[in-house]
Amino acid sequence: MAHDHTPRVDDGSGKTRLIVVICITGSVLLAEVVGAAFSGSLALLADAGHMLSDLIGLIIALVATVVAARPATQRHTFGYRRVEVFAALLNGVLLLAIAVSITIAAIERLVVPTAVEVASGPLLVVAVIGLVANCVALLILRPASTHTINLRGAYLEVFGDFLGSVTAIVAGLVIWATGFMPADAIASLVIAAMIAPRALFLLRDVFRVLSESAPVDTNIAEIREHVLRAPGVVDVHDVHVWSITSGQPVFSAHVVVEAAVFERGDTGALLDRLDGCLAEHFDVAHSTFQLEPETHAAHEGHRHD
Repeated sequence: MAHDHTPRVDDGSGKTRLIVVICITGSVLLAEVVGAAFSGSLALLADAGHMLSDLIGLIIALVATVVAARPATQRHTFGYRRVEVFAALLNGVLLLAIAVSITIAAIERLVVPTAVEVASGPLLVVAVIGLVANCVALLILRPASTHTINLRGAYLEVFGDFLGSVTAIVAGLVIWATGFMPADAIASLVIAAMIAPRALFLLRDVFRVLSESAPVDTNIAEIREHVLRAPGVVDVHDVHVWSITSGQPVFSAHVVVEAAVFERGDTGALLDRLDGCLAEHFDVAHSTFQLEPETHAAHEGHRHD
């Protein structure tokens, strides 16, 4: 027996926010490429490379958001929300690739001195423009960043751009004040160091979803206690909790109930009570309960808690 919830899909605001942020990111990317060419700054070019990966990731996130909004079918019974997870996986891989590329280029510039002179003026101007644009993009994405793993990935990417702009500004100020050119390459390494952990955290979340692990903030023992407190419930076993995507947990369990519940025809009321409990206290998007009389429970040799 099951009670179904309509999957929570994006109401359109997430898609609109992504489109606006894509336009902002694309504009800043172009400005940073031009600025890097005029200033000779590796930090600015590194941040431009980071923003290129983020722009690709944001476009992927937009496509995933549109696809994920499609209704469930007989073939895809949970809908297409899992597409968001695959998009986040690709985003994480892109971020790691950019971090490695930036690191290699920065080390080469530090180890093999070149005659490249970094112009602090263009570097600072473009970095400040990027900082302001990223602040705006963060404010746009923040309200939707907790809705899905896809939008959270997009938010983290823009936050990385924000930190990259701050680092580039610091490098520009150091070069302007002291003429210390290696500050640019050092700033590039700092940007790479900021990118890598974010990518790893995103990939960790993707792994948890794809491996069908219980959500981090879900206490299975507490859920069992709530179910056991329902009148007529004797035991609960074969409990499974996993996620279709971030923020959409799914729950299933076998619930052993007193024979009197079946005799009175109260199974529907019990299901309503259990379903409401999980939705209210644990924000479960979809719950499935198999109600069993006490005499049936003994027949299940493969049961687990």
